[in-house]
Amino acid sequence: MTVSIWSRLTDLIAPRACAACERRLAIGEELLCARCNLHLPRTHFASSPTDNPLARRFWGLMPVERAAALFYYEPNSAASLVIKSMKYHYHPEYGEMLGKLAAKEFFLHGFFEGIDAIVPIPLARQRQHQRGYNQSYEIAKGIHKVTGIPIVDNAVRRTSFNKSQARSTHLEREANVENAFELISADVIRNRNILLVDDIVTTGATMRTCLQQLQKAQPKNLSILCLGYTKE
Repeated sequence: MTVSIWSRLTDLIAPRACAACERRLAIGEELLCARCNLHLPRTHFASSPTDNPLARRFWGLMPVERAAALFYYEPNSAASLVIKSMKYHYHPEYGEMLGKLAAKEFFLHGFFEGIDAIVPIPLARQRQHQRGYNQSYEIAKGIHKVTGIPIVDNAVRRTSFNKSQARSTHLEREANVENAFELISADVIRNRNILLVDDIVTTGATMRTCLQQLQKAQPKNLSILCLGYTKE
């Protein structure tokens, strides 16, 4: 990889830090240092996108064609600190960088073959106003930059948001997102292969509720991608 003189000069004047361990990034490293990247607890779900723990969460509930997560998510882990910074410390660029990282790795397994459009999970208007951005859209931007697949962000909207899902039980998560989404534009989904994108999947309740709305538009297929997957 060729590194420009300008990039070298910028790194010298304003050193960048790893989003996980805060060590100085070397030239050519992006978001994560080589060590943190190496130790990111990857799931390798993209190598078996139709049968893995994430895909199984939807078996018998939603017709999901393929599913993959970049890494296993555990609270207080290095990866969780990156997600926390992305969502709560105004670092939308982390979402885009992680989206690019996932896309580059999943691309090698043909994960995106046939996908026509990327749909980021929408945030409630109030939450997006508070945060200033939708982290799922930022992730989708990273995927788009690698794959060229267009983003569709006007298919569904979030109609409600009661509270954060972070410390909710399984039943609370289910109740929290019940009827939380509404299909608003079926034409942009109909007869297309859709990839739904989110940051973290724990029970899958949020994705299932959103997928139910997308399914009303009669897409060809529905697939899902997330950054982090919480083990059962």
